[in-house]
Amino acid sequence: MPVIDLDREAVKQGLREASFVLVDVREPHEFAAGHIPGAVSHPLSSFDPSALPEGKRIVFSCAAGVRSVRAIEAAQASGRDIREHYKGGFKDWAAAGEPVE
Repeated sequence: MPVIDLDREAVKQGLREASFVLVDVREPHEFAAGHIPGAVSHPLSSFDPSALPEGKRIVFSCAAGVRSVRAIEAAQASGRDIREHYKGGFKDWAAAGEPVE
């Protein structure tokens, strides 16, 4: 299945509308140091696709878009239909001056 790259504006809109769950796959110390408001933590190092919410649109995010693609691949390998990620990731979000928790 193809990977769908979302940009910052698409992520902001989705978070505003609550149309998806933003899953941050960075490590716990990275998430604790700052994350996109509303994101939930599911670190790639201990990634379990079965722990992801069912029946909701999932969008993965990481620091810069590499680990989020790996998470998509792992989720798809387990049978989940997940294709979207925030291509710029947290680095793009923070660099743009967006709010951080």
